[in-house]
Parts: sequence; structure tokens; C-alpha cells
Amino acid sequence: MLEIIKAIILGIVEGITEWLPVSSTGHLILVSEFVNLDKSDDFKEMFDVVIQLGAIMAVVVIFWSKIWPFGKKNNPVPYKESGFGSYIKKDIFVMWFKVLAACIPATVVGLLLDGWIDEHLYNPWTVAIALIVFGIAFIVVENWNKNKTPKVNSISNLTYKMAFIIGCFQLLAALFPGTSRSGATIVGALLIGISRTVAAEFTFYLAIPVMFGASLLKIVKFGGSMSGGELAVLLTAMVTAFVVSLFVIKFLMDYIKKHDFKVFGWYRIVLGILVILYFSVIK
Repeated sequence: MLEIIKAIILGIVEGITEWLPVSSTGHLILVSEFVNLDKSDDFKEMFDVVIQLGAIMAVVVIFWSKIWPFGKKNNPVPYKESGFGSYIKKDIFVMWFKVLAACIPATVVGLLLDGWIDEHLYNPWTVAIALIVFGIAFIVVENWNKNKTPKVNSISNLTYKMAFIIGCFQLLAALFPGTSRSGATIVGALLIGISRTVAAEFTFYLAIPVMFGASLLKIVKFGGSMSGGELAVLLTAMVTAFVVSLFVIKFLMDYIKKHDFKVFGWYRIVLGILVILYFSVIK
């Protein structure tokens, strides 16, 4: 029962921090210092990634009509006027091709360096530095962007070049825990003239193939065999992350219509400083 309670706590942390640009992986590493699962290191390494599937399913549920590329209903750009082609939503297929273009940098580097990153960079010091550096980046970018009019205000206006550039920023999150995948992609999108709303929405879509792929890789490395207790802990955390994410995604989409991201930048800086103090002075 204690392990289930820990899983619920970690699921809540994941559901909140996966979508806010404050780094879910970084928070899970830090929270694990105080809420540590009584499981093997291999399981915990897999858990920290696969738990994110629960959060990803919330994106699928909320944005289903915008990501499912088949159906005659709400199909303003059918592939053909009649026959099977009339059930294909051409604009959504194009959107997914752009998502795939954005996935290329992190996918290539992730496959090549996954083990090295886990061994050398998954630690509180890397997290603290990444929190502070990208916190400063948010503040600087928002100040620089303050009175500028976005060039792109819809997903359909994103070019493949823009999508690839956003993917290169996502690569920073793959390399440095604590950067925040959503934070890195949003900063990159703002820098090239994309509106906050489109940046956040594209980040949500980008998370779907990235996290499914990362989770599959971790499950394969783990070996695919879990005890009943391990499976219960993982599923509990995923379901919790899913439920919490439903509320957090809706909150963020409403929030960014009226506010910028600077508050998250200040939060990151303060948290990063507290992490450094804790691990250098207290622990």
C-alpha cells in the first residue's frame, strides 16, 4: 500500500510538470530523493519515462478531433472529394508530417546516447543547472518578444523548417534532464515567431510520438517482465498522471491566452537554487 501511495504522489508530480515548462523528469528525479520507490534501479529508470504515457493519453483525449486524420465530419480539407479519400483529413496528415520532422533530432541522438545520458546526466546537479539556465532563457525570450507580433498563429502555417528547428530545441531536453521538453520547444518556437498558443499546442502533439518511442525503448531495455507489484505501481502512477494532466493542459491553454511564461522562468530559477543548496549544504 505504501508503494501505491508513492506512485500516486509521483503520478501527480508527473501530471503537473509534464505540461508546465518546468521539467517533469527533473521534478521526478528531485521528488524521488524524498519519495523513493522500493524497487530495483532498472525499474525506477524505466518508471520515470513510462509514467509519462499516462500524461500523453490526456493529450490524445483532449485534442482527439485535431489529431485523428480520418473521418468525413469536420473535414474541411479532404484528400479527395469522394471515395475513401473523402475520409482522409489532409491538413491533419500534413501536421503529423511536421511533427515527424521535429522528432528527427531527438530520435537520432536519443537512440545513440540513451545509456550515456542516463549514466552521466541524470543527477540533481544537472537538473539544477538546467532549471536555472532555461528559467533565465524564458525571461529573456519573453522580454525580447514582448511587443512583437507572432508570424505564425495556427498549426497549418508552421513550415517544415520551423518544425525541424523546434525539434532541435527539443534535443536540449533529451540531452539535459531539467531542461523541460515542453519548455525547450516553446522557447524555440517563440524565438522563430510562433505564437504562445500554437507553440504549446504543437508541443503537446510532438510529445505523443516522442514519449511513445521513449517508453517503448525503456520497456525493451528493462526486458518487458514485471512482477504484479511493479505493474500495479506503474499503472497507478500512469492513471494518476492521466487524470491530473486533463486539468493541467486545460489550465495552461487558458493561462497563456492572457499571460506570458516568465512566471515559470522565475519558478525554475528559485527551484534550481534550492536544489543546489539542498545537495551542497543540507545533504
